[in-house]
Amino acid sequence: MSERPQAPLTTTTSIWPAAAVLGIAVAMLAVFILINAVAEQGVTTTTTVPIVVGGLAKAPNADALSYCRHTSEIPANIEGAFVVPVTTVPAPGANIPNAGAGDFDCYQPLTTTASSGSLLAFYATQLEARGWGLFSHGASNGKPQSLFQKAGTDGFYWVVGVTVNTSTNGTLHWTYRIYQNSESI
Repeated sequence: MSERPQAPLTTTTSIWPAAAVLGIAVAMLAVFILINAVAEQGVTTTTTVPIVVGGLAKAPNADALSYCRHTSEIPANIEGAFVVPVTTVPAPGANIPNAGAGDFDCYQPLTTTASSGSLLAFYATQLEARGWGLFSHGASNGKPQSLFQKAGTDGFYWVVGVTVNTSTNGTLHWTYRIYQNSESI
């Protein structure tokens, strides 16, 4: 009773079910691309800055910060950080420590006839209206300070620091610093 060995039965597998799934996926992709193309409204950008009411008035130009603005390293979306309140005058001691070797860093000593609270409030309202985020308030040495950050179009985060140094006879001595931060905060 030995049975003669036989070859296994052959069956054919059709590729049509897999092709149908692929065809349905391609058809759905085409439908959604068509819907997206028809419904595309685009992105509209605005270049207007809201008017901030109350507090210190903004100077019509930021000539007091011209030392830090003269470089071409500042991206266009960071230019809005160069604002100062009226009665702001540059003081000696402006410096660009790296002078082109590494990340951009510039600080400008300034004087203003205002209180430290109103100066910091001025920058909080002006910079936040321009898309900057306040991430630190108060320096480690106890001086009043605010630090803001914003992502630049150059791929770096930029930080603006406003530090109040002293106040004498109604004149506030403070430092404006802007630098390129190559690390995340």
